Amino acid sequence: MPGPKDLDPSASPRALLGAELRHAREKAGLSQDDLGQRLFVSGSFIGQLEAGTRRMVPEYARLLDEALGTEDFFQRNCGAAAKSKYPEHFAEAAETERNATAIREYASMLIPGLLQTPAYARSVCRAYQPTALEEAIEELVVARMERARILDDPTRPMLWAVIDEAAVRRVTGDRAVMAEVLRHIAGLTRRNRAIVQVLPFDAGAHPAMQGCVKLMDFGDAPPVVYLEGVGTGRLEDDPATVARYRLYYELLTASALSPEKSLVLIETMAQDYAHEEHL
Repeated sequence: MPGPKDLDPSASPRALLGAELRHAREKAGLSQDDLGQRLFVSGSFIGQLEAGTRRMVPEYARLLDEALGTEDFFQRNCGAAAKSKYPEHFAEAAETERNATAIREYASMLIPGLLQTPAYARSVCRAYQPTALEEAIEELVVARMERARILDDPTRPMLWAVIDEAAVRRVTGDRAVMAEVLRHIAGLTRRNRAIVQVLPFDAGAHPAMQGCVKLMDFGDAPPVVYLEGVGTGRLEDDPATVARYRLYYELLTASALSPEKSLVLIETMAQDYAHEEHL
Protein backbone atom coordinates (compact mmCIF):
# COMPACT_ATOMS: atom_id res chain seq x y z
CA MET A 1 0.00 0.00 0.00
CA PRO A 2 1.43 3.44 -0.88
CA GLY A 3 2.45 5.50 2.13
CA PRO A 4 0.57 8.69 2.93
CA LYS A 5 1.84 11.89 1.35
CA ASP A 6 3.18 14.82 3.34
CA LEU A 7 0.31 17.17 4.06
CA ASP A 8 0.22 20.90 4.55
CA PRO A 9 -1.49 21.26 7.93
CA SER A 10 -2.56 24.80 7.08
CA ALA A 11 -4.47 23.65 3.99
CA SER A 12 -7.66 22.62 5.79
CA PRO A 13 -8.91 21.18 9.11
CA ARG A 14 -9.18 17.79 7.42
CA ALA A 15 -5.55 17.96 6.28
CA LEU A 16 -4.46 18.86 9.81
CA LEU A 17 -6.45 16.00 11.29
CA GLY A 18 -4.99 13.58 8.73
CA ALA A 19 -1.44 14.71 9.52
CA GLU A 20 -2.08 14.31 13.24
CA LEU A 21 -3.54 10.85 12.70
CA ARG A 22 -0.48 9.74 10.77
CA HIS A 23 1.80 11.16 13.49
CA ALA A 24 -0.14 9.43 16.27
CA ARG A 25 -0.25 6.12 14.40
CA GLU A 26 3.47 6.12 13.67
CA LYS A 27 4.24 7.14 17.25
CA ALA A 28 2.22 4.11 18.39
CA GLY A 29 4.26 1.88 16.08
CA LEU A 30 1.22 0.78 14.08
CA SER A 31 0.83 0.27 10.34
CA GLN A 32 -2.30 1.42 8.57
CA ASP A 33 -3.48 -2.20 8.48
CA ASP A 34 -2.78 -2.64 12.21
CA LEU A 35 -4.81 0.41 13.12
CA GLY A 36 -7.55 -0.56 10.69
CA GLN A 37 -7.95 -3.92 12.40
CA ARG A 38 -8.53 -2.19 15.72
CA LEU A 39 -11.30 -0.09 14.19
CA PHE A 40 -12.71 -2.97 12.09
CA VAL A 41 -11.97 -1.06 8.88
CA SER A 42 -9.45 -1.58 6.11
CA GLY A 43 -5.93 -0.23 6.13
CA SER A 44 -6.81 1.67 2.98
CA PHE A 45 -9.55 3.49 4.89
CA ILE A 46 -6.98 4.66 7.45
CA GLY A 47 -4.78 5.78 4.56
CA GLN A 48 -7.66 7.80 3.12
CA LEU A 49 -8.24 9.50 6.47
CA GLU A 50 -4.55 10.41 6.64
CA ALA A 51 -4.47 11.61 3.03
CA GLY A 52 -7.56 13.76 3.58
CA THR A 53 -9.64 11.94 0.99
CA ARG A 54 -12.13 10.70 3.59
CA ARG A 55 -13.89 12.65 6.31
CA MET A 56 -13.48 11.60 9.94
CA VAL A 57 -16.80 11.08 11.69
CA PRO A 58 -17.36 11.10 15.49
CA GLU A 59 -17.68 7.31 15.71
CA TYR A 60 -14.22 6.74 14.24
CA ALA A 61 -12.75 9.70 16.13
CA ARG A 62 -13.72 8.03 19.41
CA LEU A 63 -12.25 4.70 18.36
CA LEU A 64 -9.03 6.38 17.19
CA ASP A 65 -8.63 8.15 20.52
CA GLU A 66 -9.05 4.81 22.29
CA ALA A 67 -6.69 2.90 19.99
CA LEU A 68 -3.96 5.55 19.93
CA GLY A 69 -4.21 6.85 23.49
CA THR A 70 -4.82 10.41 22.35
CA GLU A 71 -7.38 11.16 25.08
CA ASP A 72 -10.15 13.05 23.25
CA PHE A 73 -8.06 14.85 20.61
CA PHE A 74 -9.76 13.41 17.53
CA GLN A 75 -13.22 13.66 19.07
CA ARG A 76 -12.67 17.34 19.88
CA ASN A 77 -11.34 18.20 16.44
CA CYS A 78 -13.35 16.06 14.02
CA GLY A 79 -16.27 18.49 14.22
CA ALA A 80 -14.29 21.30 12.62
CA ALA A 81 -13.00 18.96 9.91
CA ALA A 82 -16.52 17.73 9.19
CA LYS A 83 -18.11 21.15 8.62
CA SER A 84 -19.31 21.47 5.06
CA LYS A 85 -21.30 23.79 2.81
CA TYR A 86 -22.81 20.77 1.05
CA PRO A 87 -25.85 18.64 1.97
CA GLU A 88 -24.95 16.02 4.54
CA HIS A 89 -25.38 13.03 2.23
CA PHE A 90 -23.06 14.59 -0.37
CA ALA A 91 -20.54 16.44 1.78
CA GLU A 92 -17.90 13.73 1.93
CA ALA A 93 -18.10 12.98 -1.79
CA ALA A 94 -17.82 16.69 -2.70
CA GLU A 95 -14.77 17.11 -0.52
CA THR A 96 -13.23 13.88 -1.73
CA GLU A 97 -13.47 14.77 -5.43
CA ARG A 98 -11.13 17.73 -4.87
CA ASN A 99 -8.30 15.25 -4.32
CA ALA A 100 -9.16 12.94 -7.24
CA THR A 101 -6.84 12.47 -10.19
CA ALA A 102 -9.66 10.97 -12.27
CA ILE A 103 -13.46 11.16 -12.02
CA ARG A 104 -15.79 8.94 -14.01
CA GLU A 105 -19.45 9.75 -13.60
CA TYR A 106 -22.76 8.53 -14.95
CA ALA A 107 -25.80 10.77 -14.53
CA SER A 108 -29.24 9.50 -15.40
CA MET A 109 -31.71 12.38 -15.12
CA LEU A 110 -29.61 15.54 -14.90
CA ILE A 111 -26.35 17.10 -16.03
CA PRO A 112 -23.55 16.20 -13.56
CA GLY A 113 -22.77 18.95 -11.07
CA LEU A 114 -19.23 19.53 -12.35
CA LEU A 115 -20.65 20.32 -15.81
CA GLN A 116 -23.51 22.57 -14.72
CA THR A 117 -23.88 26.31 -15.29
CA PRO A 118 -25.21 28.62 -12.53
CA ALA A 119 -28.62 28.91 -14.20
CA TYR A 120 -28.95 25.14 -14.60
CA ALA A 121 -27.77 24.54 -11.02
CA ARG A 122 -30.25 27.11 -9.75
CA SER A 123 -33.12 25.34 -11.52
CA VAL A 124 -32.07 21.97 -10.10
CA CYS A 125 -31.67 23.30 -6.54
CA ARG A 126 -35.04 25.04 -6.71
CA ALA A 127 -36.68 21.81 -7.89
CA TYR A 128 -35.17 19.99 -4.91
CA GLN A 129 -36.25 22.70 -2.45
CA PRO A 130 -39.32 24.50 -3.86
CA THR A 131 -40.04 26.42 -0.64
CA ALA A 132 -36.48 27.41 0.29
CA LEU A 133 -35.44 31.04 0.63
CA GLU A 134 -33.60 32.57 -2.31
CA GLU A 135 -30.54 33.03 -0.11
CA ALA A 136 -30.42 29.30 0.64
CA ILE A 137 -30.70 28.42 -3.05
CA GLU A 138 -27.93 30.87 -3.95
CA GLU A 139 -25.65 29.33 -1.31
CA LEU A 140 -26.14 25.94 -2.93
CA VAL A 141 -25.48 27.35 -6.39
CA VAL A 142 -22.28 29.07 -5.23
CA ALA A 143 -21.09 25.86 -3.59
CA ARG A 144 -21.75 23.89 -6.77
CA MET A 145 -19.87 26.40 -8.92
CA GLU A 146 -16.95 26.30 -6.47
CA ARG A 147 -16.86 22.53 -6.94
CA ALA A 148 -16.62 22.99 -10.69
CA ARG A 149 -13.51 25.15 -10.27
CA ILE A 150 -11.44 21.98 -10.09
CA LEU A 151 -11.81 21.98 -13.88
CA ASP A 152 -9.87 25.26 -14.05
CA ASP A 153 -6.74 23.12 -13.83
CA PRO A 154 -5.92 22.23 -17.45
CA THR A 155 -5.21 18.55 -16.82
CA ARG A 156 -6.33 17.35 -13.39
CA PRO A 157 -8.64 15.70 -12.63
CA MET A 158 -9.42 13.73 -15.74
CA LEU A 159 -13.21 13.98 -16.06
CA TRP A 160 -15.15 11.39 -18.04
CA ALA A 161 -18.92 11.75 -17.94
CA VAL A 162 -21.64 9.57 -19.41
CA ILE A 163 -24.90 11.51 -19.57
CA ASP A 164 -28.21 9.83 -20.24
CA GLU A 165 -30.09 11.22 -23.23
CA ALA A 166 -32.96 11.95 -20.83
CA ALA A 167 -30.81 14.59 -19.11
CA VAL A 168 -30.06 16.26 -22.44
CA ARG A 169 -33.71 16.36 -23.52
CA ARG A 170 -35.34 17.19 -20.18
CA VAL A 171 -35.90 20.95 -20.18
CA THR A 172 -34.52 22.10 -16.83
CA GLY A 173 -35.17 25.79 -16.20
CA ASP A 174 -36.09 26.78 -19.74
CA ARG A 175 -34.75 26.33 -23.25
CA ALA A 176 -32.26 29.18 -22.86
CA VAL A 177 -30.84 27.47 -19.76
CA MET A 178 -30.53 24.19 -21.65
CA ALA A 179 -28.84 25.86 -24.62
CA GLU A 180 -26.33 27.48 -22.28
CA VAL A 181 -25.43 24.34 -20.31
CA LEU A 182 -25.06 22.23 -23.45
CA ARG A 183 -22.82 24.87 -25.05
CA HIS A 184 -20.79 24.86 -21.84
CA ILE A 185 -20.35 21.08 -22.04
CA ALA A 186 -19.43 21.30 -25.72
CA GLY A 187 -16.83 23.95 -24.88
CA LEU A 188 -15.20 21.78 -22.22
CA THR A 189 -15.16 18.89 -24.67
CA ARG A 190 -13.64 20.93 -27.49
CA ARG A 191 -10.95 22.23 -25.12
CA ASN A 192 -10.14 18.60 -24.27
CA ARG A 193 -10.99 19.28 -20.63
CA ALA A 194 -13.66 16.60 -20.39
CA ILE A 195 -14.65 13.40 -22.14
CA VAL A 196 -18.43 13.32 -22.52
CA GLN A 197 -20.59 10.56 -23.93
CA VAL A 198 -24.36 10.48 -24.29
CA LEU A 199 -26.14 7.23 -23.53
CA PRO A 200 -28.99 7.13 -26.10
CA PHE A 201 -32.47 5.89 -25.40
CA ASP A 202 -32.02 3.06 -27.87
CA ALA A 203 -29.15 1.63 -25.81
CA GLY A 204 -31.87 -0.12 -23.83
CA ALA A 205 -31.43 -1.51 -20.32
CA HIS A 206 -28.12 -0.94 -18.55
CA PRO A 207 -26.60 -1.66 -15.11
CA ALA A 208 -26.95 1.89 -13.69
CA MET A 209 -30.63 2.51 -14.37
CA GLN A 210 -31.47 3.00 -10.69
CA GLY A 211 -29.13 5.87 -9.86
CA CYS A 212 -25.98 7.89 -10.38
CA VAL A 213 -22.45 6.51 -10.10
CA LYS A 214 -19.23 8.43 -9.53
CA LEU A 215 -15.86 6.61 -9.55
CA MET A 216 -12.86 8.50 -8.16
CA ASP A 217 -9.17 7.60 -8.41
CA PHE A 218 -6.32 9.13 -6.42
CA GLY A 219 -2.57 9.27 -6.75
CA ASP A 220 -1.90 8.20 -3.17
CA ALA A 221 -5.02 6.36 -1.99
CA PRO A 222 -7.27 3.52 -3.16
CA PRO A 223 -10.22 4.37 -5.44
CA VAL A 224 -13.74 4.92 -4.17
CA VAL A 225 -17.21 4.91 -5.69
CA TYR A 226 -20.01 7.28 -4.71
CA LEU A 227 -23.56 6.03 -5.15
CA GLU A 228 -26.41 8.54 -5.04
CA GLY A 229 -30.18 8.43 -4.92
CA VAL A 230 -32.82 11.02 -4.05
CA GLY A 231 -31.54 12.76 -0.92
CA THR A 232 -29.14 9.91 -0.15
CA GLY A 233 -25.58 9.01 -1.00
CA ARG A 234 -22.67 6.98 0.26
CA LEU A 235 -18.99 6.42 -0.47
CA GLU A 236 -17.73 2.84 -0.83
CA ASP A 237 -14.06 1.84 -0.77
CA ASP A 238 -14.44 -1.94 -0.68
CA PRO A 239 -12.22 -3.13 -3.58
CA ALA A 240 -14.77 -5.67 -4.84
CA THR A 241 -17.55 -3.07 -4.80
CA VAL A 242 -15.43 -0.48 -6.60
CA ALA A 243 -14.40 -3.09 -9.19
CA ARG A 244 -18.03 -4.05 -9.81
CA TYR A 245 -19.08 -0.47 -10.46
CA ARG A 246 -16.02 0.13 -12.62
CA LEU A 247 -17.22 -2.75 -14.80
CA TYR A 248 -20.68 -1.19 -14.90
CA TYR A 249 -19.15 2.08 -16.03
CA GLU A 250 -17.16 0.36 -18.76
CA LEU A 251 -20.38 -1.25 -19.99
CA LEU A 252 -22.04 2.18 -20.06
CA THR A 253 -19.24 3.70 -22.13
CA ALA A 254 -19.45 0.78 -24.54
CA SER A 255 -23.20 1.35 -25.01
CA ALA A 256 -22.98 5.14 -25.25
CA LEU A 257 -22.39 7.21 -28.36
CA SER A 258 -18.75 7.91 -29.12
CA PRO A 259 -17.36 11.22 -27.78
CA GLU A 260 -17.43 12.60 -31.35
CA LYS A 261 -21.06 11.63 -32.00
CA SER A 262 -22.01 12.79 -28.52
CA LEU A 263 -20.53 16.21 -29.23
CA VAL A 264 -22.55 16.46 -32.44
CA LEU A 265 -25.75 15.60 -30.54
CA ILE A 266 -24.99 18.04 -27.72
CA GLU A 267 -24.24 20.93 -30.09
CA THR A 268 -27.28 20.15 -32.23
CA MET A 269 -29.53 20.12 -29.17
CA ALA A 270 -28.00 23.40 -27.97
CA GLN A 271 -28.82 24.99 -31.33
CA ASP A 272 -32.35 23.58 -31.28
CA TYR A 273 -32.99 24.93 -27.77
CA ALA A 274 -31.62 28.36 -28.72
CA HIS A 275 -33.79 28.45 -31.84
CA GLU A 276 -36.93 27.37 -29.98
CA GLU A 277 -36.31 30.07 -27.37
CA HIS A 278 -36.66 32.76 -30.03
CA LEU A 279 -39.77 31.39 -31.71
